[in-house]
Amino acid sequence: MKNENHVRRRSKRIERLCLGPYSAWAVLFIVVPLIFVAYYAFTDNSFHFTTANITRFFTATSKVTDDSGAAKEVHTYLLIFGRSLKLAVISTILCLLMGYPAAYIISRSSARTQKIMITLIMIPMWMNFLIRTYAWMTILQDTGIFNSFLGLLRLRPVHIIGTESAVVIGMVYDYFPYMILPIYSVMAKMDIKLLEAARDLGCNGFGVLRRVIWPLSLPGVISGVNMVLIPSISTFYISQKLGNGKFYLIGDAIEGQYTANNLHFAAAIAFILMVVLLVAMAFMQRGANKKAVA
Repeated sequence: MKNENHVRRRSKRIERLCLGPYSAWAVLFIVVPLIFVAYYAFTDNSFHFTTANITRFFTATSKVTDDSGAAKEVHTYLLIFGRSLKLAVISTILCLLMGYPAAYIISRSSARTQKIMITLIMIPMWMNFLIRTYAWMTILQDTGIFNSFLGLLRLRPVHIIGTESAVVIGMVYDYFPYMILPIYSVMAKMDIKLLEAARDLGCNGFGVLRRVIWPLSLPGVISGVNMVLIPSISTFYISQKLGNGKFYLIGDAIEGQYTANNLHFAAAIAFILMVVLLVAMAFMQRGANKKAVA
């Protein structure tokens, strides 16, 4: 018994030593920057405490012109945030609708086929993010590949599919692997006997999916949603390039304030975005836990 306790204590010490470098890295590059963001968000240029930056996000207004030419006053940053959230949710849903069946097909394939398909999914990720975005700019421009299929319409594809759609396409393309991989990693470990047992008990294909596959794969789904939603809602380069520089998202607002040296307000926007995302992630995780218990 004493030997077993000694081995356990030694094993725990080794685990703590192994976790030491990661813990130091996490504190230095995650916790400390977040503290600085919060500090800048609640201070002014003289580094005195203030909530003016947070208040400005919710109260700042500007005038915009609608399609009819009428001018109206809107809450600037709330409008931008709503637009960013809408496109991020659409992109995440599209990634999930395409990625879930793809992950299931890959997980049920042979080992060799799995390696090939995962490699094909990962190949675009080997290229720089900027290069991938520029590639879509080329496809959607007047001289792009997509334009060659439009014949004599003489219109930019981005005018046909819409600026928002072009931005969504860029988001889906760039973040699609982040949806597939977490779901695939969970499904690949799924016991096939559970599926066979469900069929033996009278479940049809949809019943197996609803009662067995979906609940067991939910942790992977939650991870995939987080990995797609977070970068999608905070992106700025995709909207700048595929939105013709006229499509403003919350990431563009943060970058614009940072470029203008308004560091405290930029930090306030980032802080609000971070809080919203953390709350959303907590609700999703809570829902997943309740589903797993049920």
